Amino acid sequence: MSFFSPSPSHILTLMTHLLGKTLQELQDIATSLEMPRFTAKQMAQWIYEKRIGRIEEMTNLSLANRQKLTDAGYDIGLESPADAAVSRDGTIRYLFATQVGKHIESVYIPDHDRATLCVSSQIGCKMNCYFCMTGKQGFSGQLTTHQIMNQIFAIPESLSLTNLVFMGMGEPLDNWAEVAKALDIITSPWGMAWSPKRVTVSTIGQMQHLPDFLANSQCHLAVSLHSPFADERARLMPVEHAYPTADVLALLRQQDWSHQRDLTFEYIIFRGLNDDARHAHALAKLLAGLECKVNLIRFHAIPDVELETSDTAQMEHFRDILTGHGLTATIRASRGEDIYAACGMLSSLKRSGKNAIGQEK
Repeated sequence: MSFFSPSPSHILTLMTHLLGKTLQELQDIATSLEMPRFTAKQMAQWIYEKRIGRIEEMTNLSLANRQKLTDAGYDIGLESPADAAVSRDGTIRYLFATQVGKHIESVYIPDHDRATLCVSSQIGCKMNCYFCMTGKQGFSGQLTTHQIMNQIFAIPESLSLTNLVFMGMGEPLDNWAEVAKALDIITSPWGMAWSPKRVTVSTIGQMQHLPDFLANSQCHLAVSLHSPFADERARLMPVEHAYPTADVLALLRQQDWSHQRDLTFEYIIFRGLNDDARHAHALAKLLAGLECKVNLIRFHAIPDVELETSDTAQMEHFRDILTGHGLTATIRASRGEDIYAACGMLSSLKRSGKNAIGQEK
């Protein structure tokens, strides 16, 4: 494991960033500065395809128009990570500064011919799931589309990415306005031009905006479940009271999952709590008839939470029961365990004035 602190280029400024602007927003900027409307597509190409770092590099914009952008207080807005921890297995956990003086995390996960980035959508989280370190931080604010896109563009491995997962800090659908713009940029021809099949959005089942996501995006969906029993899930995830699993599943059953995108249920395995045959059979019954996958996940311990992960044999037994019912179930490989694998751990250390290995600075 290694740890580094790059130059202080992450210090936030009062400039207005072009990174994170949609095509419509770039068109509005062009119009407001009395620039030709087609200038917006040129800017989008420079930002999202050519990935330039300075307005001066937009060489097919006239010098006068580039000066207009600069004089109006615009910049590209690439902001380097504040810190990063590198695991023995190649996983890298990046920290980014935010406007409220706290940090968010992004995780780069290389795996043979795949390179996945797990991005955050909020500063902390409102959902307060019992097992989640991010939830222990409380909620400090929404990330802007710029801050979401900057996680993708500012890391050294940016050009090697093959997949994105919105599974970092925060509940993506609780920041739907900004996340929706990010998905638009990622998947539109004028933006990054990625197939939606390269992007997965995770949710606890936030019903306020889940219909919007289903109607307006073709990206994959992952739903955090963790128990087939409503009372037990409510103790782990208070959101069950506001958005019951039954309502979430009723909505999902109205969708066609056979072709365009995947539906996955995330299920953290806790020793002696939700890992027995009773839970496995109940989970299979709950999901019966849905075209979906179940992703079984090892629990990464966090402070002051008396939960443990199940051993491999028990997880395999649980998986085999699900597959016996005709479900597709897999056990997710654990990555980055030597750099605080639980989401929110590294940013919590940063808040407490410790480094990536828990030592006082």
